[in-house]
Amino acid sequence: MKKDLGIFVLLVVLCTIVSIRNPSFLTPENLQNTGRLIGAFGIFSLGLGLVIITGGIELSVGSMMALLGVLLSIMLTEWRWAAIAAILACLLLVMGLGWLHGLLVTRVKLQPFIVTLCGLLLYRGLARFISDDETKGFGSVEGFESLRFLAGGNLLGVPMPFVLLLIISAVMWVFLHRSVFGRYLFASGRNEEAARYSGINTRLIISLAYVIAGGLTAISGIIFAFYTNSISPASHGNFYELYGIAAAVLGGCSLRGGEGTVIGILIGTALLQVLQNLVNLLDIPSSLNFAVMGAVILIGVLADQFFSQRRNRKQVALLRESAKADVTSANTATSNNV
Repeated sequence: MKKDLGIFVLLVVLCTIVSIRNPSFLTPENLQNTGRLIGAFGIFSLGLGLVIITGGIELSVGSMMALLGVLLSIMLTEWRWAAIAAILACLLLVMGLGWLHGLLVTRVKLQPFIVTLCGLLLYRGLARFISDDETKGFGSVEGFESLRFLAGGNLLGVPMPFVLLLIISAVMWVFLHRSVFGRYLFASGRNEEAARYSGINTRLIISLAYVIAGGLTAISGIIFAFYTNSISPASHGNFYELYGIAAAVLGGCSLRGGEGTVIGILIGTALLQVLQNLVNLLDIPSSLNFAVMGAVILIGVLADQFFSQRRNRKQVALLRESAKADVTSANTATSNNV
């Protein structure tokens, strides 16, 4: 809770500074655009947060989105599939890839970094092969107006991706913080072996985290595909996984596993997008975008390290005090008996 409050205060301060430096930050158009990006990035960041809570990592998000975008375009514009059928197929495909990652991590005991790094390369290559390395799209988007509305429309002035993010976040909050699955997920992330000896099916729990992450990635991928209306297999979704990881880490998810909150991830996503908006509004060279991203991840990891060490010192101090109290009590009892 303290982490979430500290990040929220930082977000408020940053928004205040940006609005003072450039009043156009508060224009309805800029706020809507920022909200739309927060929604699109926030949805898959929640999935990445789940994986990080298990102590894992997911590096193939951007490549998954490229593959999904290419297939979705082909299904709708070339194969003439119904929109619902194409969306379900893409959703099941990406969730299946998430299940495969979870299987390799939990059953084959491969490192999550290696599994998802291979996925990053494999899915990007498949996207380029399937599309013959050509840019895909949806043309004038005729017949797909509802999907276009989900990606670029507004509901009472609020961007639809942001509305979807709020709905998904509410479900995820209950799922993560008020359910047995959430307790098992945190336990598996803190100490998988101890959780397994406690009767928790850690393989299933961790695999489900990757499957859910895949589903949320698919939703974000559909939003991005219709928002950009152009999918270049070589560049679509590039480095999106870094945005998600940075948002989760900045939001309080520990890369060691076992820590994280839905609210923290949301605030981290918002903070990251405000930083990106700051780069644009203050005429900072766009080449510094990734420098900002790297600095944010580094600051988040350093903060996690600091608070972790501080918490460990407090626990050691409490144990020492408890041990001293036990020794004093034993000596007193011995003296009384004598």
